[in-house]
Amino acid sequence: MRAIAFAALLSFAGFLHAADRAAPLRQSFDLQVPAAPAPVHMDGASVLVYELHATNFSNEPLRLLGVEARDAGRGQALASYEGEALTRRFDRIAAVKDSDALTLAPGQRGVLYLELTLPANVPAPQRLAHRLRYSVAGNDTPQSVDGGEVAVAAAPRLILGAPVRGGPWIAIHHPDWARGHRRVLYTVDGKARIPGRHAIDWVKLDAQGRTSQGDKDLVANTYGYGAEVVAVADATVVAVRDDVAETVRISEHGKQTLGEATGNYVALDLGDGRYAFYEHLKTGSARVRTGQRVRRGEVLAALGFTGDSTGPHLHFHVSDRNSPLGAEGVAFELRGFRVLGRYPDLSQLGKTPWTPPQASERLTRERERPAPNTVLEFED
Repeated sequence: MRAIAFAALLSFAGFLHAADRAAPLRQSFDLQVPAAPAPVHMDGASVLVYELHATNFSNEPLRLLGVEARDAGRGQALASYEGEALTRRFDRIAAVKDSDALTLAPGQRGVLYLELTLPANVPAPQRLAHRLRYSVAGNDTPQSVDGGEVAVAAAPRLILGAPVRGGPWIAIHHPDWARGHRRVLYTVDGKARIPGRHAIDWVKLDAQGRTSQGDKDLVANTYGYGAEVVAVADATVVAVRDDVAETVRISEHGKQTLGEATGNYVALDLGDGRYAFYEHLKTGSARVRTGQRVRRGEVLAALGFTGDSTGPHLHFHVSDRNSPLGAEGVAFELRGFRVLGRYPDLSQLGKTPWTPPQASERLTRERERPAPNTVLEFED
C-alpha cells in the first residue's frame, strides 16, 4: 500500500511539474472586491452590484480580454463580459489619454463595475469568485488568473419608505454612466469608497415630463423646488447642514469644492450601521436638529439647489458610515411605488413625455428598487 501511495504521489508531483512547465508562474493582477455586495431586488429580479479592482503587479502592460463571475460554492458561471460589454464596465485609474481602454500599465489599477442579475428560483450565492483573462504586451497568447473571492453580504434587506411624496418623480440612476454616482470613487479617509453606489437623484415632473415652467433658468420655477423631503424610517438625526446659500438662477451656480458637494443636507442613523443622506436641500428649510428622533414620513427639510448640482433635485443614498463621502454605499429598496413609465434616453427628460409601461408590466411595486430612470409616484 505504501508503495502504491508513494507511486501515486510521484505521479501527482510529475503532473504538477508538467503543469508548471506548461504554464510558468508570472506576475499579473491583484484582484480585490473592496465592498461585499448584497442582493437588491429590481424589476422582479435579484441583482448584485459591486466592483472588482484589478491592479497590474507585473513589469509589463497587461490587456484585459474578459472576466467571468462565478458562484464560488457551486462553480456556476453567473456572468461573463468581453469586448464592448467589458469596455463599458471598465475604468482605469490615472488613465493616459488616447491609450487602449483595456490595457493597464505596470502598477496601474482598473475597476470593473459589475451588476449580476441572478438566475430566477436559484438561491443567491454565498461567495463570489472571478476569473480574469488577459494578454501580455507583445504576446497575444491568452492568460488567466483567478481571484477576487468575496462573501455575499448576509444582512437583512433594507426596506425604506419614500424620501419624497406624491409624483410624478423620476428616479435618476444608471450603472453605465461614466460619471454617475455608481462610478464615482472618493478617497477622503485613506480608503477608496463609493458612497453613491446605490444613490438615486429624484426630480419632480409634470404630466408631460417637463421639469419646470416659464423661465427654466429660475430655480423657483423647477417643479420639485421646495417639495418636502421626509424620513424613510424611524431614525435618529445625526447630521444637519442648513447654511449653504442658493442662487436665484441655475446659470449662476458655480463650481463647488469637494467639501461643499453635498450642499445643505440631513443624515439619519437607521440603525445596524446604515445611514440615510438627503443632499442639496433648500437653504433654511431644515425642520430637525442633530440628536432628534424622527418617525417614518416626518418632514425633514425641503428640496433645494445647493452643493454640486446642475438643477434642483434630491440626492438620496444610504451608506455604512456617518460621512457623506467617506463611506460605502449600501443597497436599499422601497416599500412601494407605482410605475408610470421610463425614459430610455435621459436626454429627452424635460423635452418629451416618458415612455409608458408595457401592457404586461406590473405597475404596483413593493419591496423593490426602482429600475434606472423610472417615472413613478408614491402614495401620500
